Amino acid sequence: MKYLFTIIVFFAGFQTINVEKESAFQEGEWFKFEMSYSGFLKAGNATLSVDEKKLDGKPVYHVVGKGWTTGAIKWFFKVKDRYESYFDKETGAPYKFIRKIDEGGHTKDIEINFDHSNKVAEVNNKKHKETKNITTEQDVQDMVSMYYYLRNSIDAASLKEGDEIKTNMFFDEENYGFKLKYLGKETIEVDVNGSDVKVKTLKFRPYVMAGRVFKEEESLTLWVSADKNKIPLKIKADLAVGSLRADLIEFKGLKHSFKIEFD
Repeated sequence: MKYLFTIIVFFAGFQTINVEKESAFQEGEWFKFEMSYSGFLKAGNATLSVDEKKLDGKPVYHVVGKGWTTGAIKWFFKVKDRYESYFDKETGAPYKFIRKIDEGGHTKDIEINFDHSNKVAEVNNKKHKETKNITTEQDVQDMVSMYYYLRNSIDAASLKEGDEIKTNMFFDEENYGFKLKYLGKETIEVDVNGSDVKVKTLKFRPYVMAGRVFKEEESLTLWVSADKNKIPLKIKADLAVGSLRADLIEFKGLKHSFKIEFD
């Protein structure tokens, strides 16, 4: 369970070369996901919300992501996670990232401030009262801002089955190279806002590190709406033990109409 919220905000991003001028999201957008273990045991919920603010005089989007365990699982493994990102309204470049988590007693309280002109991330580990300056990659994103930045970057018309897509991300104290493969289009059934509907999606296979958590590097599958919103509808992860799944169950504040298929 403790990995699935990270999966939602980390693996829901993707990009192509051509950038659409029209934004895929707006202030007031809100998602709620339901998470389950091995296809039947409800594990928890996660939400993502978008607001507009100013940070040091700059207009930014402020995104807050929350994840928590529910039901029987919370009695023997309690999770309470909070992620925040402040990123530029025009460029999508992140200025500040906050990660405050409690996963079964394992806690972190980290704030990262990005200096893009000098390619440096100032990492403030509040739990250990330590501050480090770490060199970042070009056009780096944090794990939350990446999703929103890449939603604006997709050009579905140019994607071909088998295409591999790469980007850069900074998380905690490290730079990560993110890669995923486009698997094609698929119409799936989803239950959102209380209605069972069919939706056209773009299907992706993110690459992960095989080992203690994931069975193999192709253990994740992601379905994203094939409309202007580019929202994650379903994420499935095959783990070393069992599997995890996240389904979008509620949304509001979409900038564009949510297109469904009719029989």
